Amino acid sequence: MKKILPVLASTAALISFSAAAQAENTMTNDHGFYVGGNYGYVKIDGQDSFDDHNDVKEGVIGYRLNPYLALEGSYIDFGDYGNSLASASTDGYTAALKAILPLGDRLELFAKGGQLWYRTDYKTAVGNNSNDDKGVFAGAGVGFKVTENFLLNAQYTWYDTKMDAKDIEQNGTGKTNTDFKQATVGAEYRF
Repeated sequence: MKKILPVLASTAALISFSAAAQAENTMTNDHGFYVGGNYGYVKIDGQDSFDDHNDVKEGVIGYRLNPYLALEGSYIDFGDYGNSLASASTDGYTAALKAILPLGDRLELFAKGGQLWYRTDYKTAVGNNSNDDKGVFAGAGVGFKVTENFLLNAQYTWYDTKMDAKDIEQNGTGKTNTDFKQATVGAEYRF
């Protein structure tokens, strides 16, 4: 009996420690699905008639693989931009790899990069057309945990796009390099 008591005490302590560690891991919510939304400002910066700024709206879905890495997808509406002679509207989808650096219990920094697939609809004095294309993007930001499941964030993202209004002859081709520079604030809910 004297030999069994230390074994039982050790086993009980080990089970208690394991349960506490598992509960702490569950409370940190460092992996799993999340959804979110962002709203902000986008500057369209190019060599064409489409230099402008606009509101941008974005819906996000992601999966945290661990506290430091996530896969993320989004739908983005860059809105309408341009002038009375030539205007456009762009929306698209992204796929990204997101690297996360937790700083304490509530604050985290993140950087992400990936692929954008987008569609631009053009309206010009000589006609309308649309173009599907793809480009790369990169961004960085900061997140603040309000609770273990609810976060607020601010981020800046740069998109490398091309405007291809075939009805507008710019540089003889209609295709111009255009950057979308986006600053947003948003919220994220982790399941």
